[in-house]
Amino acid sequence: MCRILLTSLRPKQFLSTLLTTSRRSWQPFRYLCAIPTERGPIGLPDNYFITTPIFYVNAAPHIGHLYTAVLADTVSRWYKVLGVPVTFTTGTDEHGLKIQQAAAASGIDPRVFCDDVSQKYVDLFRRADISCTDFIRTTEDRHTKAVEHFWNTLHQKGYIYSGSYEGWYSVADEAFLSENQVKDATNSEGKSVKVSVESGHPVEWTKENNYMFRLSEFGPRLTEWLDKKVIRPSNMEGRIRKSIKEGLTDLSVSRQCERLQWGIPVPGDNTQTIYVWLDALVNYLTVSGYPDNMSTWPASCHVVGKDILLFHAIYWPAFLMAADLPLPKNILCHSHWLANNEKMSKSKGNVIDPITRMQKYTSDGLRYFLLRMGVPGSDGNYNDLKVMYCLNSELSNTFGNLLNRCVGEALNPEQVFPQLDTELLNSHSCLADRELLEKLYKLPDIVDRHYREFSIYKGLDSIMEQLRDTNLYMQECRPWDLTGITALQTNRSNIMYVVMENLRVCGILLQPVAPNISSRLLTKLGISEHERGWMDLTPQNTKRDLGPEKRNLFRRITKYNDGYVFSSPRLINRNSL
Repeated sequence: MCRILLTSLRPKQFLSTLLTTSRRSWQPFRYLCAIPTERGPIGLPDNYFITTPIFYVNAAPHIGHLYTAVLADTVSRWYKVLGVPVTFTTGTDEHGLKIQQAAAASGIDPRVFCDDVSQKYVDLFRRADISCTDFIRTTEDRHTKAVEHFWNTLHQKGYIYSGSYEGWYSVADEAFLSENQVKDATNSEGKSVKVSVESGHPVEWTKENNYMFRLSEFGPRLTEWLDKKVIRPSNMEGRIRKSIKEGLTDLSVSRQCERLQWGIPVPGDNTQTIYVWLDALVNYLTVSGYPDNMSTWPASCHVVGKDILLFHAIYWPAFLMAADLPLPKNILCHSHWLANNEKMSKSKGNVIDPITRMQKYTSDGLRYFLLRMGVPGSDGNYNDLKVMYCLNSELSNTFGNLLNRCVGEALNPEQVFPQLDTELLNSHSCLADRELLEKLYKLPDIVDRHYREFSIYKGLDSIMEQLRDTNLYMQECRPWDLTGITALQTNRSNIMYVVMENLRVCGILLQPVAPNISSRLLTKLGISEHERGWMDLTPQNTKRDLGPEKRNLFRRITKYNDGYVFSSPRLINRNSL
């Protein structure tokens, strides 16, 4: 029998029915004994090292850059919840022809240009609560030292030789391209041009004497590495395998100084500058202490966008193989964000500025939307109306209103997180209580699996489903109707416990995604900062005073762009709008 049937009766009828049903149908439910008091997720590493790519400073950051950082930050924060020591690095890539040209066009020194744009990334990540442990810039002395040592290692092992390169080069992508990687196109002036198949950026034919890396030797070893399923999601590895199968050619790893001055000179040859991608990729070694103390290497996960997967899944592991260094364990490759179903570009004026969006939706709100609607294996679609529907429906209504009901003085005059009456739960309570709590304590393992498989959106699906069930449970149980008689008040107290326990567990699980909202929720429930880890996701049954937090978890958004007001929340899916 469900509580809704019992609590719909008058008080005397309720007591009579409760006693009758307990004699004839309730079986003792050893609830608290059924949930393990100690547990831990399977297969935890001793430490976890996660990186974003270092971001190119030719322009200010946009929503796609933030998505990359938020993905990495969320995984990093989850491992901290699990109790694993974490190294999380990001930074800026500040060398190359594109930077040299952009600085010249601005009429300023390249270093000043880089300082300005790099600071914009620092500011964005601070506002977005990106909890990196290191922010690396390729113009730092420690990085120059690492690159020079890495170059010398490859040269001494015979993998770098003096040669010549003749072929296509994309300045925008800082990439050397084969004939298979370019195609014919027509530019805005109606002229026939060659462009990169991958990016669509124009390419130019170049011929120069450079240093070459023996990439052609690494095809079989790269395939063997890919067979370990290091690229996630798996649908991203197809084009990498295709490139290897078509045959790898040796790679130019330097440019003539007369063409490129803004970079790290080749050791022992000041007529050549090290190729920007070799320079940039070594940042992962720099932050791990290379060449002196590499206590965190290899990387547990590189988080990258699909446009730079080639560099991370072919060039980078080949460089590491040549240097006899361990390879990264995983590469999380995500797709891009569109703006209203169109590719973002400066010419279209539709580049989404993450700073202005955080001012509208808060950092937690924007983080939540990107992770809730972002699916790494397919392009996401950014739309402001979609953002507002998502945040109002889930953060404001499903999550925030549930807390407001529990902590309001009308329903909770003592302002406490009540203790569960286990005798009532085990002997007389309705099945709905037990089922909801049983489902709740299975949730951490489900979310852990999704988070560690980099499917953050699936973890959030599971959390929101639990919170929707909890809202429905509270609506059906109607604790506001249970007053006056001791048995009814005890029954109401158990209802309140079940609801607040669901909020507590879901709040801990949401910490990596929305750290500020989760912190306010847990503080309001009286949960101290040292009670917010993995081991605290088991049943807790201590009466607590509520915290003093008065702010709403998430204030409902009522205006869209130029003052359009909407008020009809609805559940949405990723394909809507």
